[in-house]
Amino acid sequence: MAGKKLAGRRVLMVIAPEQFRDEELLTPKRILSEEGADVVVASTRSGTARGMLGASVEPDALLTTVDSADYDAVVVVGGMGSPAHLWKDADLHGLIRQMKEADKVVSAICLSGAALAEAGVLNGKRATVWPMPESLDALARGGAQYEEKPVVKDGKLITANGPEAADEFGQAIAGELARTTSRV
Repeated sequence: MAGKKLAGRRVLMVIAPEQFRDEELLTPKRILSEEGADVVVASTRSGTARGMLGASVEPDALLTTVDSADYDAVVVVGGMGSPAHLWKDADLHGLIRQMKEADKVVSAICLSGAALAEAGVLNGKRATVWPMPESLDALARGGAQYEEKPVVKDGKLITANGPEAADEFGQAIAGELARTTSRV
């Protein structure tokens, strides 16, 4: 992995067990992996996870078994399964808060920006989300300053508004990880 700017970095990507948005997982995962990061996919239950566009993914871990100390970043993937499976998940909220408190990269794309708000890490922070009433309400309740942009970076918090932003989102996460000097 010589020359890879993310060699030695570990990234946890969290997906809903059904109806995650394929490119919001696969595009950032490819970008991070190509730069040398070890990417682990976790979900709320075991078994094959199904994407909205037909992707099938076998999660590497259950969300209940991951330790935030093992990762440099968390990426919460969006899609229509996010509100049902991720927004109110206490294990995910705990992981997100631990990562934020440890000054690690915390990110979410599409509807999953609401999961960050529900976890309480967006208060006073700039963020974006797929704009539907429920997700915008979640950001407002969480104290976020909503910005209607494809990708919003506020320190080590990175949010994106949907699948068209997946590439820029992945690049932003890779860039922030490359700037960070601490390693797991």
